Formats: sequence, structure tokens, C-alpha cells
Amino acid sequence: MPPLMKTYVLKLYVAGNTPNSVRALRTLKNILEEEFKGVYALKVIDVLKNPQLAEEDKILATPTLSKVLPPPVRKIIGDLSDREKVLIGLDLLYEELSERDGDF
Repeated sequence: MPPLMKTYVLKLYVAGNTPNSVRALRTLKNILEEEFKGVYALKVIDVLKNPQLAEEDKILATPTLSKVLPPPVRKIIGDLSDREKVLIGLDLLYEELSERDGDF
């Protein structure tokens, strides 16, 4: 029986269709499809259409990526163009490296 894989629950807060928002979404989707295929759920929230959601989650700038699960909650602000910083900032790189090291 294969080991259970963690599922990552992420929220990306954007402000409309700005270049930074589009770049952040594209970069994030690339990272998730390459590294976490099938083990993530991503919800994109446009703060211009749903300002109450941004207020509830205390989002002060966009784009902001929030890792909701597994705990702890982590947030990273910016266009997510630096893949390594995104993974480290969300505590994903350490887990990714640990799991790969366990394969030896």
C-alpha cells in the first residue's frame, strides 16, 4: 500500500488581471504541476471582486500566496518569480527535499 501523500491547500490573492497577478498565477501553476501534481488544491481570489475574503484573511498586498494546509499557515507576497524562494517561504522545499532524500 503506497504511503499517503499530503495535500496542499493554497489560496492566491490577486487584484484583477494585472501583469503581476498573471505572472504570479502562471508561475505558481508551473511550480505546482512540476512538483506537487495531484496533491494540491488552489483557490484564486480576486480581492477586487471579493474584498471581504481578503479582509478576513488579513491580506494587505497582492499578489499574496497563502498555504492553508498543512499547518502552519504561510504567506508570501509578490509575483512568485523566484521558484526557490516560493518553495522555501511556504515550507515546501524542505519537505520536498526530505521526501526525495528518503528514496535512496
